[in-house]
Parts: sequence; structure tokens; C-alpha cells
Amino acid sequence: MNGSAESAVQLSRAIVAGADEALLTGVDVAVCPSFVFLSAVGEALQGAGVALGAQPVSEHGSGAFTGEVAPSMLKDLGCAYVIVGHSERRGLYAEGDAQIASKFEAVLKMDLTPILCVGEQLHERESGLTEQVVGRQLDAALETLDAGNLGPIVVAYEPVWAIGTGKTATPDQAEGVHRFIRGRLGERDGDLAERTPVLYGGSVKGENAAGLFAGPNVDGGLIGGAALDAQEFLTICRAAADSA
Repeated sequence: MNGSAESAVQLSRAIVAGADEALLTGVDVAVCPSFVFLSAVGEALQGAGVALGAQPVSEHGSGAFTGEVAPSMLKDLGCAYVIVGHSERRGLYAEGDAQIASKFEAVLKMDLTPILCVGEQLHERESGLTEQVVGRQLDAALETLDAGNLGPIVVAYEPVWAIGTGKTATPDQAEGVHRFIRGRLGERDGDLAERTPVLYGGSVKGENAAGLFAGPNVDGGLIGGAALDAQEFLTICRAAADSA
């Protein structure tokens, strides 16, 4: 929840201007602004090879849910991605696994790609519960998958203790959890594990992106604060392209 309409458009245009053809053929790049800036940012991105996404979404298709936004509305605005289950939605707004799974399913049914966020808090990591927590969060969403909604998905591992704190998981810590996620996906479907990008999110910056993305199971990043600076974001994107 940052910026203004003008700054969101300027940021988007700066990303487009700096995203050369070599970068865009090497990685998938998307930006996910606030609801109120989606139309303006979508216009700024049009034809540029940078996709548009939204931050949250309702699990409901329509009805008396004042203040909510349906997946169909996001599709009308040209969104390709929707972030689901971000740690701030889980923590600040008490979105539980069941509600997040419903949102995940609703997004897929609208032929949008959900970016499913999973991750543990510091006390859970220190108690050795990382895989238990991440596995539970992941399974809740994956259980909604069936032959009718096996569209593309993205999974983002975001350790809560490394978001906005300046702390970052080491490359080995990130790779370890990503390897676990890949294995969990494979237990359900080998093809799903192979084709699903698993991103790391947690204080990724231009200076540490290359090290984090070097892990064989780390396919890119879900970028927060660093994405508010176009050049910093593009540096991270190039690190992803170099590691591809």
C-alpha cells in the first residue's frame, strides 16, 4: 500500500523502459499494484511484455460482499496473476488456509495464475516446524486441484521473519525449503512439480538476488520493497535471467 496513481505509472514506465528484449525473453516479469491503480498501470504496461497482476482477491464470484473484488473483475482489467495467501493477508487479516484455498481455486477457475504464498514465522523455524507449516499451507491449496482447474500456478516461499525486517534467508536455507516445496508438488503430480515456478520472497535486493537465485530450485523472486525502485527491481530481474 504505497504511492499514488502518478508514481505507480511512472514506476511501471521506468520498468518497461529498462526491460530490454534480452531480459524479457529470459524471465517472466509481472507487477502487482493496488486495486485502484490497476487500470492506469495496465495501460502503462500494454504491449511491453510485462504482465499485470493483483495483490488480493475475493474467493466469491459475485454478490453482497461490499469492498471485495472478484476474479472476473481482475480478468476484465487484463490481469494475468493474482497473489494469494501473502503473509500479511494471513497475519493482519486472519486469512486462514481454508479461505486461501478457496481464493486459489477461484483464481484458477477464472484462468488466472495464482501466486500462492507460503512461509513460516520465526518461532516456527526455531522450533523446527518450517516444513510442517509450509507443507500444511501448500497442501490446503493443492487439494482444490482437479482435472478441471489444472492451470498454471506459481508458489512463493516467503519466510515471515525475513519480510521487511532486513533479514534474509541464506541461499542454503532458501534452497532447502524450495527443494521441499518441489518435492511436495511432485508427490501430487510430477509434471506439476516440473512446470511450477517456485519463487523466493523475503528482503530480496539487487545485491543478494544472484546468490539466492543460484539454488537449482529457486526460480525467481516475489519482490516487495525493492520493487518500489525501478532500477533495483530491474537488477533483480536480470539476476533471475542470468540464473535461468
